[in-house]
Amino acid sequence: QVQLVESGGGLVQPGGSLRLSCVFSGYRPNYYAIGWFRQAPGKEREGVSCISPTDGKQYYADSVKGRFTISRNNAENTVHLQMNSLKPEDTAVYFCAADRRWWWGREGLWNNLEVWGQGTLVTVSS
Repeated sequence: QVQLVESGGGLVQPGGSLRLSCVFSGYRPNYYAIGWFRQAPGKEREGVSCISPTDGKQYYADSVKGRFTISRNNAENTVHLQMNSLKPEDTAVYFCAADRRWWWGREGLWNNLEVWGQGTLVTVSS
């Protein structure tokens, strides 16, 4: 079983940057597809980004393409989400999630992903 711990959230001004980190540990974490979701108050959960455990290919929601970058360092057991050009609409709790099944683009799996982190709050405001 993989465990996930997020960090890096905080308050940032519009146009600023933050880097979120998700440290994963447990049994064979490299077999897991790990990525990020976010949920803003009163809104549905949104898949933000995911990185393939096999070829490292990155996937992004249209709302963050060109601004966010996901990366994975298996040696450090960490997945990062670099967030640039932040907008007020990026304000949300960001969750790291992992599953041994490929889940990006398969919303029917999202409620049943194997592992979730506790979430970290990102607030974009002047």
